[in-house]
Parts: sequence; C-alpha cells; structure tokens
Amino acid sequence: MSYKKIFLIIKEHIFILLGTILMAFAVSNFLVPNQLSTGGFSGISTILYYLFKFPVGITTIALNIPLSLIAFFRIDKSLFFKSVIGTVFLSLFIDKFEIFGTVTNDRFLACIYGGILTGLGTAIILKVGASTGGTDLLSYIIRSYNNKYRSSRLILIADIFIISINILFFREIEIGLYSVISIYIMGKLIDIVFEGFYFTKVMFIVSDQYEDIAKLIGNRVKRGSTGIYAKGMYSKEDKVMLFCVASRKEITEIKNIVSNIDKNAFIVTADAMETLGRGFTE
Repeated sequence: MSYKKIFLIIKEHIFILLGTILMAFAVSNFLVPNQLSTGGFSGISTILYYLFKFPVGITTIALNIPLSLIAFFRIDKSLFFKSVIGTVFLSLFIDKFEIFGTVTNDRFLACIYGGILTGLGTAIILKVGASTGGTDLLSYIIRSYNNKYRSSRLILIADIFIISINILFFREIEIGLYSVISIYIMGKLIDIVFEGFYFTKVMFIVSDQYEDIAKLIGNRVKRGSTGIYAKGMYSKEDKVMLFCVASRKEITEIKNIVSNIDKNAFIVTADAMETLGRGFTE
C-alpha cells in the first residue's frame, strides 16, 4: 500500500473521529437533556433513555446491528466499514460526554446549537464518504434494492416518522417544532460545508453591444466572460449571449456597466452552487 493511500485512510479516520465528536456532544449535551432530536436512531434512543434509562450510545449501537448485517451484503464495502466505525465512535462518545452535563435547559438554544453541531459533524463525515448508521445507512440499503429513490427524501421521511414518535411519547408538540428547527439548521450547515461560504452568481447578458460590455467587464471588474452563440426563437435573429460568473458584490457593478452601454440589454442573474477554477476556489 502506497504512502498516499495510507495518508488518505488516516485522514478519513481523523475526519470521522472529529465529526462524531461534534455530533455526540450535540446529542448528549444539547438534544437528549431537552428531549429533542434531529431524527435518526438517536431519536428512538432518546425515547428508550427516558422510558428505561438505557444509555443512548449503547442503544444506538444495538439499533444499528440489524441494519449493519443487511448493509454488509448490500452496499459498497468501503462505505460499510467506514459507517461501522462512525457508528461505534458516535455511540461511545455520546455516553462518554454525559459527564459534562447539560449545557442549557433552554430548548430553543438547545435546538439551535444542537442543530449546528450535528450539521457540522454530519457534513465532515459525509465528506469522507462515511456515515453514522441510522437512517443514512437505511437509505443506502433501500437504494441498493431500488435506486430510483433519493437518499435525501428517504432520510427525511424516516426522520419525520421518528420525530412524530417523539411527539407522541413525550406528548408535547413543542418537541416536534424545536426538532424541526434543528433538522433545518443541520441541513443548512451541511450545505455550507459542501458548497462553502463563497457563493457566486451567474449572469447571462444578451446585447448587440456584447463586445464593448465584455471588454469593460474585463477591464473594470477583472472578470472574464464567454460569448455563447444563440438564436432568438421569437425574433429568429442570431445573437451572442455573454456568460459571466462573479461574486455577489460585483453583480451591481456589472449591471451598471451593461445598463450604461445598452439600456435595452437582457440580463438574467442566478445563484451558482459552486464555482471552481481560475479567479475562484482552486
């Protein structure tokens, strides 16, 4: 095995370790003490904890055993073994972090910070192609039988079901409402980790004076643009449409440039989920 491969394996395990630490702290010190959940098997474990005083971590491992046995034969072996490691780490840390006690008894604060930490931890783990079992692993198994289902939709359905059980058990609608906030924040944090904070915009500019516009954008904003040959289906005229990617703060300046050169220009601005390459994230 090459040194590069060994380094990659070590890096993946460090990321799984870090991600599970963040998730475990969120579950053990924010969510469980306030009867909240971000779905997954931790939600079922929370109910069993309040019902029978079963340790949340050990219960999580026990719930994952049947799924893991099925997953061994159904999913990629690399994903399987990394998911087992993630599940074991998470479960151990959840029980260990109980010694720190509850950070806050305010459910609103608990759902906010619990969602943030869970989202960061989950994103870090997903970055290295792993999971912490639960509904994530369940979605992989279902997709192995029929891949027409989207993982995100399967996980959402499972989480809604688990949160509904939490509401019925604790008999407090607020638990569900706060838990939904946690899940939303968790999802947003995952998006930020994968897409980054550096959001960019895409501009499509249609104008007969495209050459002057492209030149001024390059000179003043220092952004390149690409001419795409197009045809107006209404006018039946051949056009050159400029394609330009810029940061949010540069959009206004580009609009002013276009407006000063051609007040009749047609402009479409859209969000770019990710931009890689020269002048942006390398």
